[in-house]
Amino acid sequence: IIFRMKTTIIASLLIPSSAFLQPVPSFTGKFSVGQVSELCAVNDDATEEGLSTSISRRNLFSSVSQLLVATSVATFTGASDSNAFDNKISSQYDDRPKRRGAQPKDLNVGKRKDMVGEEYKGLKSCGPAPNCFCSTDDAEDDPDHSIPAWKWPQGLSKKQAFEELEETLKVYKPGHDNIDGGGFKIVTVDTDKGYIYAQYEALKNGYIDDLEFSYIDGLDENAVQVRSSSRVGYLDYGVNSKRLNYIAKTLKEKGSSGWSAPGVEYKTHRGYYSENNLSP
Repeated sequence: IIFRMKTTIIASLLIPSSAFLQPVPSFTGKFSVGQVSELCAVNDDATEEGLSTSISRRNLFSSVSQLLVATSVATFTGASDSNAFDNKISSQYDDRPKRRGAQPKDLNVGKRKDMVGEEYKGLKSCGPAPNCFCSTDDAEDDPDHSIPAWKWPQGLSKKQAFEELEETLKVYKPGHDNIDGGGFKIVTVDTDKGYIYAQYEALKNGYIDDLEFSYIDGLDENAVQVRSSSRVGYLDYGVNSKRLNYIAKTLKEKGSSGWSAPGVEYKTHRGYYSENNLSP
């Protein structure tokens, strides 16, 4: 009983409540301040009432040790990167710890498995959380996350189509619809192969979302596969749908005539709208 009281007190003093929503990250020996709040998280099914019994002694001491190490690293090495993207709309929240999350290791096109274990070639599939959309997720298996591929008009080559996509992303407006105020960065562009990868950041807490456009051999000849996903948290409160809808609208306005770029709508994704408490 004494041990449990002590560990609960230590946890309540050192661990922000928001940290209990995230999985425990692996310890690499170096953390940013924004990652510190993720170090002592418990499983998602831990309730507030059962929190003291959900933390094992070993996990608690391991997490607290990592927290102290990370704090020292951040203090003495200046590990905090508050200014991720230059095109953010404000510096007001630069002093806040950021929770960017780790970049997924299996982005880009790869071998995937569907719900029955059959392999297919596609982008990283979405998990159960309503914070992701992917055109290579099967519409029958996962209608809440699946979206149609975008298609470039006849007369454009693959290279030209991805050049238009790149130009569309370059004029993206951080802060539209109250999202992505932390700015964005186009990380990878390969118009010959047909692949673009970009990152978008929330202004206050620094959440990073990943966006991919890719051509995949064997699928429709003029199709662009699309994926937009949050790294951290469960709900996205409409961020990924607003981002995709904004880019789709801009592409159809500024790109060549004939682009097919379906957005995320209430009639096709009612579960997403409901869980994120969005108006139709």
